[in-house]
Amino acid sequence: MKKAFAAGSLLLLTLVIFTGCRSAYVAATITNQSAAPVTLLEVDYPSASFGVGALAPGAQFHYRFKIQGGGPIQLQFTDGSGKTHTASGPDLQEGQQGSLQINIDPSDRISWIPNLTKIR
Repeated sequence: MKKAFAAGSLLLLTLVIFTGCRSAYVAATITNQSAAPVTLLEVDYPSASFGVGALAPGAQFHYRFKIQGGGPIQLQFTDGSGKTHTASGPDLQEGQQGSLQINIDPSDRISWIPNLTKIR
């Protein structure tokens, strides 16, 4: 009887571990496609923010985050000449997961490429 209980408990634990026990997150990548470094990059999204001090030409910055709440995402950075740029991106909603590509082009324009799905 104890062996059957132990085997059943082990099976249940294995099922819990390998199903439904994951958290939705967004894998963001910021790519600097401009010819100069950009500095003071900050990404604000619903309930939090992240950033990096500098990003060299051609470099990427990767960050994973979980969306709490909902609303727009925004990027702010300073270009090589000291000018501050701000751009709003897509609205994000709690429960979304996937990837988000943020590109800074050679003219310092920002493009957003979301590949997000809602899991709840």
